[in-house]
Amino acid sequence: MRNKLISMQEAVKKYTWDGMTYAHGGALPVGSDSIAFGREMVKQGRKDLNLISNCNTQQSNLLAAVGAVRRIEVGFSGLEVYGFANGLRRAVETGQTILEDYSNGAIPLRLLGGALNWPFIPATVNVGCDQQWCWADKPDEYPAQNKTPEIIDPFTGKKCWAFPVIKPDVAVIHVTMADIYGNAIMLGTEWSRYELSRAAKQVVLQADFIVDTDCMRQFPNLVRIPGEVVNAVVYWPLGVWPACSTGVYDSDEEHMFYMNKALATPEGTEEYLQKYVYSYNTREEYLEVIGKEKIEKLTDTPTAFLMDPYRKWIKSDEEIAELEKAAQAESGQ
Repeated sequence: MRNKLISMQEAVKKYTWDGMTYAHGGALPVGSDSIAFGREMVKQGRKDLNLISNCNTQQSNLLAAVGAVRRIEVGFSGLEVYGFANGLRRAVETGQTILEDYSNGAIPLRLLGGALNWPFIPATVNVGCDQQWCWADKPDEYPAQNKTPEIIDPFTGKKCWAFPVIKPDVAVIHVTMADIYGNAIMLGTEWSRYELSRAAKQVVLQADFIVDTDCMRQFPNLVRIPGEVVNAVVYWPLGVWPACSTGVYDSDEEHMFYMNKALATPEGTEEYLQKYVYSYNTREEYLEVIGKEKIEKLTDTPTAFLMDPYRKWIKSDEEIAELEKAAQAESGQ
């Protein structure tokens, strides 16, 4: 039972490094992803990442746009109504980033295999098509023989296939609520955050709210990520912006389009970085960048009632600041 609260800057400094295999969750362009953590990785100059992206978001789009991604394994690479991910497109088309294409069926299966500590997992999807035969790591080998290799079912003798499992060095997972020990509740679609939290070697949570542990005790069946698998907890309100966090805030449609357009060029990317990445250091400054009027609009969400059962356990910013100081003192920082 250790207080695992840590600042965003310290979490990136301590738990990320150049050349690592980094996974982020959840997924979907407007899903609950740890986008604020990705912004801090950009600020600290992380590079040469092997990125695991269940479903492309503005975090992977931004990391690719600044040249931080050497390789990405992705189940989906678009941004749906916002168009193709321009930062990622530019990185792949210039040869800066290798994109290994799987599917929204294959990535969760591979995460499940990693969570179970299996050496591989039987493939039930991605076979008989270019997702099996095209191998970005070996582009001259077509059809690829070992991206999804054939194996024999020992029980029936029939031919089947295999996927390598995913075991990231670090996964940074956005959650709706966490306590200081790393127990977490997620509202909305999970998108394999449950499996990812077990597959990764280290786990950092980015939370909209810090709540009292009594909240977790009241709803133990909703605690999909237990503190035992979590290394650190970062409190960062609106950390998914410009995407949405179910029950807390809606997606910022205007900024989603603007951001993707900006990342299409090096000049637009640099302008975006100056305005929305390098322009703040604290949580308070970050919220000022978004703007009070915009925040009021986004948090006036039809799904806000989903938070009603938990509100009495939410810690105030002042309480969290004291808990962060206590965590620093405990760690000897």
